[in-house]
Amino acid sequence: MMSGTESRAGVHPRFLRIALLWALILVTVWLAERFYRNYLWTAAPPAAVAVEGKLSDWEKSNIELFQGAAPSVAYITTEQVRFNPFEGRSVAQGAGSGFIWDRSGHVVTNFHVIEGASTVYVQLDAGEPLPARVIGAAPEYDIAVVRLRDVPPQLRPLPVGTSRNLRVGQAAYAIGNPFGLSRTLTSGIVSALERHLPTAQGREVRGVIQTDAAINPGNSGGPLLDSSGRLIGVTSAIISESGSSAGIGFAIPVDLVNRVVPQIIKDGRAQRPGIGIGAADERIAAQLGAPGVVVIGLQRGSPAERAGLRPFDPRTGQVGDIIVAANGKPTPTLADLAAVLEDAGIGKEVTLHVVRGNAERDVTVRVIDVGA
Repeated sequence: MMSGTESRAGVHPRFLRIALLWALILVTVWLAERFYRNYLWTAAPPAAVAVEGKLSDWEKSNIELFQGAAPSVAYITTEQVRFNPFEGRSVAQGAGSGFIWDRSGHVVTNFHVIEGASTVYVQLDAGEPLPARVIGAAPEYDIAVVRLRDVPPQLRPLPVGTSRNLRVGQAAYAIGNPFGLSRTLTSGIVSALERHLPTAQGREVRGVIQTDAAINPGNSGGPLLDSSGRLIGVTSAIISESGSSAGIGFAIPVDLVNRVVPQIIKDGRAQRPGIGIGAADERIAAQLGAPGVVVIGLQRGSPAERAGLRPFDPRTGQVGDIIVAANGKPTPTLADLAAVLEDAGIGKEVTLHVVRGNAERDVTVRVIDVGA
């Protein structure tokens, strides 16, 4: 006989009621969750919690500098037609950087960026490359100017600063197109001042700025800026065994650029102080044991000719005059002599100390523009 408190299956009725209650609760929760996902979640998903870090004043100033200067930086591409008698005609391509100089469409870059180019294109912002023509250059300063053929409205020239008061340790920023990557900002400091940078025709650019702001191939011709976004130099070269940035980059000082560029825009060239001589290669001077500039040629009617300087005689092999000093400063190289002439300025007189054989003498010559 079964007890009255047990079911036919041997399960207590109270347990069945509890199990049924829990089943109802689970079904209710499942239905509620489905309703929430299908209707409420879709209609109003929960807002994402945005956690944004606070920018430092230094970061904000970098951002403002880039946003202000970047529209004035150009990506320059060139094409040079070459002819090889064995391979025929070919086109060599090059690239570099530049920056807007004025609202007339003049763009400043390095001479070595556009040297030998038959076609030049300038790209601004994200627009199409614009055709440009070379206005002129100063190879001895590695500076060139091109001009856009169709000048777009609202060009933004870079504000020009000064390199006269630069100090080692102050911030420096480079914007350019390294490896074709447009509008890249790198930062560093002014690492050194008064460096010398060899350029064309045995000359040097003096007062060159050294910086550790990363400069790579493609940066050439781009601007070097101070912390106010003003132009302080034109990036020109690096020292690196690999050809990539090694933390030693050089920029042509803006005070020189500010003097040379207006001359190029006006005349297609920059004035070049000289006295009208041709000088021997420094290796020849070293072989002769001559600690100075060996004169091997004279420009007809030049100050050097009027002063009675005598060049090397190729017929007899007799060495002529050797300029060992100018205005009291030793001139072991042509670059040293050029520096004295540049400091004096066109139209001024310079005293040369000259050696010929065993005789020494001083002569006075007037500095002229030998690039005319």
